Amino acid sequence: MSTTTSELLDRISRLEHRLGTLEAAHAVERLHHQYGYYLDKCFYDEVVDLFTDDDPSVYFLHGLFNGKDGVRRLYAGRFAKRFTEAVNGPSYGRLLDHPQMQPVITVAPDLLSANGRFRSIMQAGSHQTLKSPRQWWEGGVYENTYVREGDVWKIKVLNWRPVWRAEFDEGWMRANPDYDGYLSTPYPKDPYGPDEIVGDWRMFPETETVPFHYPHPVTGKAVGA
Repeated sequence: MSTTTSELLDRISRLEHRLGTLEAAHAVERLHHQYGYYLDKCFYDEVVDLFTDDDPSVYFLHGLFNGKDGVRRLYAGRFAKRFTEAVNGPSYGRLLDHPQMQPVITVAPDLLSANGRFRSIMQAGSHQTLKSPRQWWEGGVYENTYVREGDVWKIKVLNWRPVWRAEFDEGWMRANPDYDGYLSTPYPKDPYGPDEIVGDWRMFPETETVPFHYPHPVTGKAVGA
């Protein structure tokens, strides 16, 4: 084999890998955006199906939900009970817009896993024709892990870290520093509770940084660890 042929084959290999990385990043971004759309409309069974069967986990409000059963307990259990009266799908008068923005996706060299950071600014509430109507804002960051199973990308670890939360008419300037919605009772004492209580972070006015999964692109240093 000549040097020219060897170099050409090496170049093809590198280009194939670059293409595979771009395709993986696109697939992960699409997957997470689809997650957001399903969550908007409370299709909780469909959300659960986006997770791998191989020991997935979700971090939510100081709670860690382990395994597919834990993931289902959070979405098809806790969320469905609170937002849709245990129905899978949208419920009259309930608003849960959950857009996904600012994706930064890092694909592993073997193209079998990836990390993704996304921001969401959520508008949520219930209409005045319902009992106990209310409306609020919530903003936060996802730092997730995804895995490829065959040709299908799935969610492995979903880490939702709300950064601020505020009533619509009062705004984040008056956000309660003593938010009382953090999970504190694990499963099975709470039938819809997490498997573990983890973390002690707090939302705005505290300003703790959610660690970035990627190093600084110029200095190579970790930021926010």
